[in-house]
Amino acid sequence: MIDKLEMLIALAREEHFGRAAQSLGIAQPTLSAGIKQLETQLGVQLVWRGSRYGGLTPEGQSALDWARRIVGDARTLREEMRAVHRGLTGRLRIAAIPTALTVAARLTAAFCTRHPKVRVSVLSRSSVEILQMIENLEADAGITYLDNEPLGRVVTVPLYREEYHLVCPETSPLAQRELLEWADLAGEPLALLTPDMQNRRIVNQMLFEAGVAPTVRVESNSTVVLISHVVDGGWSTILPRELAGFLVGGRALCSVPIRQGRVPHAVGLIAPWREPHTPVLEALIEAGKALSSDS
Repeated sequence: MIDKLEMLIALAREEHFGRAAQSLGIAQPTLSAGIKQLETQLGVQLVWRGSRYGGLTPEGQSALDWARRIVGDARTLREEMRAVHRGLTGRLRIAAIPTALTVAARLTAAFCTRHPKVRVSVLSRSSVEILQMIENLEADAGITYLDNEPLGRVVTVPLYREEYHLVCPETSPLAQRELLEWADLAGEPLALLTPDMQNRRIVNQMLFEAGVAPTVRVESNSTVVLISHVVDGGWSTILPRELAGFLVGGRALCSVPIRQGRVPHAVGLIAPWREPHTPVLEALIEAGKALSSDS
């Protein structure tokens, strides 16, 4: 039944029979037959059908919640049995907000040093996408904000607090300042993350509270794109301190701290609320705690 439950999860995630089948590497008729078999086994209709996918029935939504739990537990069982004989192996999937990618690299570097048989993938995603990926079992863990928007039922490990810097060309008048106020950014041409990113919503709020209507010339979901526009276009951007320091290195740019004015937002590791976790995920949580204590 596990394979049928994975089909239901994929269908709910993709909301399309063809895409769900493709994501599982199977043919669409195989997926449709599998969902039908699951409905027969459970004795209820799970999916509204017409000329196309019409969503889950109430029974289907309930079955989806069970499917996520059962499939997650089955994966945990497989990981534990594998770890008994071969140590930690397999693949670890982490989704991180763009502003936390340098910290994600520090975390995974330490983790991989201790567990060299585990393959790690790190994907840059928005905070909303990270929660969806964890819920849909597409990601094992995430690195995101812990205290700004609701997270739901997850395990959290604080890693650092986000202190903001203005990154600008060395020729900018603001580059000569030791400390900036948010109000100092009035009229400054900015390149910022797109509005779907939680970092952008936080920055917008900081500017609003300072009475500043930001002059945003460029938007992107990539911090590399933002820095490239600062280098080539003469604009400025706002980034967390550690990321700013990393991206400024070797370039004719300056990273100038902005007075916080409030307790900085916490960023940390999140994982599904499940006991027990897979051995690999448990090891990642321990690595996160170690990184947090070193910060």
